[in-house]
Amino acid sequence: AFSIHMKAQEIKWISLNKALELQKENPKKIMIDVYTNWCGPCKLLDKKTFHNKDVVAFVNENYYDVKFNGEGNESVNYKGKSYGNPNYDKNKANKRNSAHELANFMGINAYPTIAFLNEKSDFIIPLKGFHDAQQLEFYLKLFIDDKHRTLTSQAKFDAYYNAFKPAFKTN
Repeated sequence: AFSIHMKAQEIKWISLNKALELQKENPKKIMIDVYTNWCGPCKLLDKKTFHNKDVVAFVNENYYDVKFNGEGNESVNYKGKSYGNPNYDKNKANKRNSAHELANFMGINAYPTIAFLNEKSDFIIPLKGFHDAQQLEFYLKLFIDDKHRTLTSQAKFDAYYNAFKPAFKTN
C-alpha cells in the first residue's frame, strides 16, 4: 500500500554521448528513442509505452536509455566520428527541420523510431513507429538475451514471435 505515495518510476533518460561513455566502463545495450518535436506518435509513445511501469523497470535495469532528437542539433561522437546537423534551423525548432547526420547514418527517416545498439555500440535495428508495452517487450527481451542472432530466417523469427508470451501489464 505504501507504493501509492511513491512517484511513478520514470525512465532514466541520458544523452547518447553519455550512454556511449558509460558503455565503455559498464557494457550494456542502448535503447534510443529517436523522436522529433512535431511528431504526434512520438508523444504517444512517451506517454503510454515509456511510462508503463514494467517497461520503465526493465529498461532502467537492462539498458542505457537515450532520447535523441532526429532533427535536433546535438553534437554526437559515435565510433570516432562526430555527427551534427549543419543545416539545422533554430527558427524551425518545433516544425520539420533538417535530419541529424546520425539519424541519416542509421537510416532513420520515420518517427518515432526506437534504435537499439549492442554492448559494442553496433547498430542492431531501427524499430519504426508506435509500439505498446507488450510489443516493445518482445524486442527488449529478444535483444537482451541476444536471441536475435539465432533467428537467421523469417521462419525462425515467426516461430519465436508466435511462441513469445508477454509478461508486461498493458496499463
